[in-house]
Amino acid sequence: MKNAVQKFGKFLSAMVMPNIGAFIAWGLITALFIEKGWFPNAKLATMVDPMLKYILPVLIGYQGGKLVAGERGGVIAVIAILGVICGSNEVMFMGAMAMGPFAGWVIKKFDKAVDGHIPAGFEMLVNNFSVGIIGMILAIIGYYLIGPVMTAILTVLTAGVDFLIGHSLLPLVSVFVEPAKVLFLNNAINHGIFTPIGGEQVQAAGKSIMYMIEANPGAGLGVLSAYWAFSKDKRTKDSAPGAIIIHFFGGIHEIYFPYVLMNPVVIIASIAGSACAVFYYSLFNIGLTGPASPGSIIAFLTMAPKGSTLAVLLGVVIAAVVSFLVAAPIIKMSNGKSLEEASDSVQNMKAASKGIAKKAGEIKKIVFACDAGMGSSAMGATKFRNRIKSLGLGITVINSSVDTVPADTDVVVCQEVLADRAAKSAPNAQLVTIKNFLQDEAIDDLYDKLAQLQKERDLPAKDAVQEAEKSPSEDEANPMVMVKEGIKLGQKSVSKEEAIEAAGNLLYELDYVEKDYIEAMQERERTVSTYLGMGVAIPHGTGDAKNKVKKTGIVLVQYPDGVDFGDEKAQLVFGIAGIGNEHLELLGKITQVIDNQDNLEKLKTAGNVQDVLDMLK
Repeated sequence: MKNAVQKFGKFLSAMVMPNIGAFIAWGLITALFIEKGWFPNAKLATMVDPMLKYILPVLIGYQGGKLVAGERGGVIAVIAILGVICGSNEVMFMGAMAMGPFAGWVIKKFDKAVDGHIPAGFEMLVNNFSVGIIGMILAIIGYYLIGPVMTAILTVLTAGVDFLIGHSLLPLVSVFVEPAKVLFLNNAINHGIFTPIGGEQVQAAGKSIMYMIEANPGAGLGVLSAYWAFSKDKRTKDSAPGAIIIHFFGGIHEIYFPYVLMNPVVIIASIAGSACAVFYYSLFNIGLTGPASPGSIIAFLTMAPKGSTLAVLLGVVIAAVVSFLVAAPIIKMSNGKSLEEASDSVQNMKAASKGIAKKAGEIKKIVFACDAGMGSSAMGATKFRNRIKSLGLGITVINSSVDTVPADTDVVVCQEVLADRAAKSAPNAQLVTIKNFLQDEAIDDLYDKLAQLQKERDLPAKDAVQEAEKSPSEDEANPMVMVKEGIKLGQKSVSKEEAIEAAGNLLYELDYVEKDYIEAMQERERTVSTYLGMGVAIPHGTGDAKNKVKKTGIVLVQYPDGVDFGDEKAQLVFGIAGIGNEHLELLGKITQVIDNQDNLEKLKTAGNVQDVLDMLK
């Protein structure tokens, strides 16, 4: 249950957090230019409402759609959310959180249904019109259904918050928020719940107390100060001052979580400090104009309305003092676990909250990702899928573009230079970085973890996998993808650029691609190497050059003495041009063939084109 809640909370947070900069911009514009702002300006203040009603919900919805279905999911989410916004008089943050992922899910299901059924040359037409037509339908549904429903839900939630504030019960929320923070649900609560409600309150009153409940750095400051003053463990005592600086000024609240876990009873101190501050803010009607993220004292005070800076600061002091006074006797009398043990616990919980598969048993889907998702990742996925097949773990192994990794991915395997893009595309997944897809120590380590899991579970080896996970290479390869004219043997060694040019020209001569595709192959190589390992390279175009492919084809140029691809030599250079997934069957077959060392050597030294073609069919 905890993992499920964390995963859901992480998803909510993932829709809002990338857009926090926009929330801060809106908060600053509000604080500075509204009638009661620091520098009132009627013209500049006209930006407040459009940002709140349109820009922020659209950004949230786009992110939600993108998390589910990549760029197409983001675009269709924006179209659909416009209907939700226009169908309600309220600010539709929560409507965006509902419609964004839903729209992404719809287009993802559509793409899956039509995959492999679109006639060659009609892909762009189908892709564009599907987003336009389905997006229009979803916008209409959003206008007449989602908007009114979310308005009703928001009305109930706002009434609940007003009830808590009106009856001075809002401080009780700290009883749930502070323990949740230590379980790494802080971002989900703050950005998934408090930020949307806070936006509604700012629209009505120009400020909101909701921004102050989770982000107040005072409670953590009090706990860390108490450890600094009274801890019996020298290492803990010495580490506290540095943690205070990071927590209070840097806004990284996670730094104090291990100190709470050392003595779990200390959570009472942070609850008490937070509750007292919330009570004070509620009593004197104090709020912030925008979310304080990260929860630094600098961000906290920056979002204070004009004339409220000292009042906001006093709430931080109250939280710190109360938290310190409650934590001090607990720390004096307690001998909790060491800071190292507590830090390990925090790392494990942090991993769980982000959906990172720290244990092999938590891995259900592995994605091999490359720049275009066309060649190297497909071969890497096929090889690894076949390798773990006998383990019988039921793990799905697929390939994709690094920018469109599915949201439910547990592990992403990609080249080192693509690590940043993979992390953005799949923030919930564990990242395994490699140098090449066919032969790499990191891939071996991943396999060893899975093999160890099979031993621990005492699972029987299996000879087959489920149909849904079957490798494309297990089907009969399309013989038209590779033809005799596309195989050149015994070529003299040339430079890498010349080898790619030769493969590209061969694709062009056989009418697989347009001439411009050759330059896209060179550009792809300059970005990320297409050398796979084991003497094999598979140059192909960038993702943007897919529209330069006329039909699916693969060519092979053999260089017995090798071509330098960085520090490695490639004897086999496969040029690839693929439409959809048509080329994956042959890539799977190639992977099977070169996985056998004897077959690989035969390909590198073969002198007869028909022999090569027979091996790859």
